[in-house]
Amino acid sequence: MSALLLLFACLLLGALVARYAKPPAGIVHSINWWVIHIALPALVLELVPRVKIDAQLWFPVAAMWVTFFGAWLLFAALGTWLGWSRERIGALTLVCGLGNTSFMGYPMMQALHGKEGLELAVVADQLGCFPLLSSAGVAVASLYAGRMPQPKVILRRILTFPAFVSLIVGGVVGALGGWPAWADGVFTPIGATLTPLALFSVGLQFKFHLGQKQLAALGLGLGWKLMLAPLACWLLGTAAGVGGLTLTVGVLQAAMAPMISAAILADEYTLEPTLANTILGAGIVLSLVTIPLGNLLLGG
Repeated sequence: MSALLLLFACLLLGALVARYAKPPAGIVHSINWWVIHIALPALVLELVPRVKIDAQLWFPVAAMWVTFFGAWLLFAALGTWLGWSRERIGALTLVCGLGNTSFMGYPMMQALHGKEGLELAVVADQLGCFPLLSSAGVAVASLYAGRMPQPKVILRRILTFPAFVSLIVGGVVGALGGWPAWADGVFTPIGATLTPLALFSVGLQFKFHLGQKQLAALGLGLGWKLMLAPLACWLLGTAAGVGGLTLTVGVLQAAMAPMISAAILADEYTLEPTLANTILGAGIVLSLVTIPLGNLLLGG
């Protein structure tokens, strides 16, 4: 309970500071730089060598693919039927196909399932969601914005991302027997800064601007992201015989709030950014209820 209260407190504090305290310009960028380039790699270096490879580890990764490509199929079909613009289809595919599996997923999985849950959350994020954002996400944004995706740029983005490099290093170290005790003493406190700073940053960026013509898209988008996608992943996992914590974390990561970076990507490519940010804000708030509830339903 105290871990969940920490999440709520950091998120609320960020929202209050953004509204009343007039934080310095560039604070969000600075916090995110630390989280992405320092705290997240340290956490990956700490956890990945401890991950136990088993036959079910494919599932958290596959759940991210089901969520993204399911969103693309669903919103392409709905968009054709409802007469949506290409920009709206692209925006919904990005923000409802990619989850906030690191900034919110890591602290929530740690709060609900401890270190073991966090280790599986890292697998889902670093092998599932992040490569999707950098490859298929950029491709979708380019296609629906009328641009041509650049494979070399996408590949370079993946291979030079700090957490991905840490993932490779951590995997090698794990195969060689793990880090010495002194190394964990360095990685652990640095990685621990991710939870409060990431949630504080999310609170600072929280926005909610709802237009009348966006109601249907908002409801359909969040209906997929928070309900139908995790249900589809649960059906896949149970049909394949996946169980225990691997099934729970994979489904909950699929149910995570929309990814902040996906909304930024929609904004960058002019894919109805107002709708993307509205879905992002509403999804963050609702997921604070739906994730713990989903955890209870899964027996967590």
